[in-house]
Amino acid sequence: MSRNIILFVAATLSAFGQQPPISNANLRTASASGGLDAAIGAAITGNPGPLWIGYAVPTIPGDRQSCCWNNDSRGCGLEDQRGTVFNAPAGPVKLEGPTHFTVLLRVENRRVEKIRGFSVDCPLDAGGLTVQWLNDIRSSDSVAMLEKYANVEPPGKLGEGAIHAIAMHAGADAGKSMERLALSGKSDAIRKSAIFWLANSRGRDGFQVVSRVAREDPSEKVREHAAFALTQSRESEAVPALIRMAKEDASSKVRGQALFWLGQKASRDASKAITESVDHDPDTDVKKKAVFALSQLPKDEGVPLLIQVARTNANAAVRKQAIFWLAQSKDPRALKFFEDVLTK
Repeated sequence: MSRNIILFVAATLSAFGQQPPISNANLRTASASGGLDAAIGAAITGNPGPLWIGYAVPTIPGDRQSCCWNNDSRGCGLEDQRGTVFNAPAGPVKLEGPTHFTVLLRVENRRVEKIRGFSVDCPLDAGGLTVQWLNDIRSSDSVAMLEKYANVEPPGKLGEGAIHAIAMHAGADAGKSMERLALSGKSDAIRKSAIFWLANSRGRDGFQVVSRVAREDPSEKVREHAAFALTQSRESEAVPALIRMAKEDASSKVRGQALFWLGQKASRDASKAITESVDHDPDTDVKKKAVFALSQLPKDEGVPLLIQVARTNANAAVRKQAIFWLAQSKDPRALKFFEDVLTK
């Protein structure tokens, strides 16, 4: 049997057992039936590090491949930082996404210093280190442990990795954890990360939390981020929520940010809301941001609206902004507009 076939069979069997294909590792296994914290503590007692501790949990449905398929098909190097990409490799399309998600904790000097997460079918290279693989994981234990690492100050890559991992967990425990982090995390950075992943991965429940933040949160910076997060949601109410922010938020900065993201959405409702902000928002800076948002619409939609603003808006600064973006468009209709204006 060839080496390639052996590797393929090993990868298939490990994925079937909800353990990823792991190479270049001193691989050990243990049970976490007595609790995840105890199992991690035992692993660290036996090896202060550096080492990786890993396990797999059921993941949210959908095609959410997390691997490093752009790196010569070798998968992810845990030690050499080959970047993770959140999409599938080229080749045959799988009819269903992975059922489990791999969580890996890097331990050094008896401390967890890094958390990474991958699809369970993603090949991993451990860089010659020990990998302690844990079986019999309770998803609720994993969420509780990760939330402690997510909600630490100062926020950093450890917290980011923990929040991403929680977001990929199936079940209500993970959703409630993400909601706590979004609404009452210890810093705006923690809350922003949770808000992004709620919108991106937690479906309608996640959208409802982000929409609540967008309406009610006292932090202007967090509401600005919520406007971006809404663009990551697949819920049909996401664009109307952005429109509400663009029209009604008390902060001109938040209204401008919502307009910017509306400009990335090609929809009749989005263009109507942007045009209304150009015409009716009381803040000139917001009007100018709305003009920029028009410039981001598809040209067949945006250019005629920019020409209308340039011809008819009562605010000279807004007309000037529309003219600027028309010039950048290099569209024949814009050139015709300039010709008409300059030859009159």
